[in-house]
Amino acid sequence: MSAGAIIAIVIGALIVLALVMWLSKRSRDRAHETRRHEAREIRREAEVHGAEADQMSAEADERAARARREEAQARQQAVRAEEQRHEAEHHHARAHDIDPDTKGDYEPGSERATTSERESHADADRDTTRDGDHDRTDERFTREGDLDPDVVREEQRRTERADR
Repeated sequence: MSAGAIIAIVIGALIVLALVMWLSKRSRDRAHETRRHEAREIRREAEVHGAEADQMSAEADERAARARREEAQARQQAVRAEEQRHEAEHHHARAHDIDPDTKGDYEPGSERATTSERESHADADRDTTRDGDHDRTDERFTREGDLDPDVVREEQRRTERADR
């Protein structure tokens, strides 16, 4: 073989090799661009999910705050009701002491239990639910003994400040 033919074969092989390398680089670049595009889409989706999660978390925090406010208002109302009961009891006792027809047989709480209150207490007793092996009274009904004295005092302070 002549030297010119060998040189032509070598140059042809180099051209084919350069063409193969160029095509493989181009194919690799396309694959990378496809992956970049897919990664951008996944990031956008992650941002949307993150924003939805933030919104749901904010709504849950708002609901929890609303529930705490309502619970505090319910405690305040219970404290005010208890104060009213004590005030009414005091008035009943004083009226009993002043009344010339009574003979010292006054029992605290006897004037307070009206028919409608007795019925509401009976309804509360019927509102018990079965929880495992324990009977549990419906949480809407609170008995006087269940109130924490510290909570009652704090609620009274808040009520007094609010009234001023």
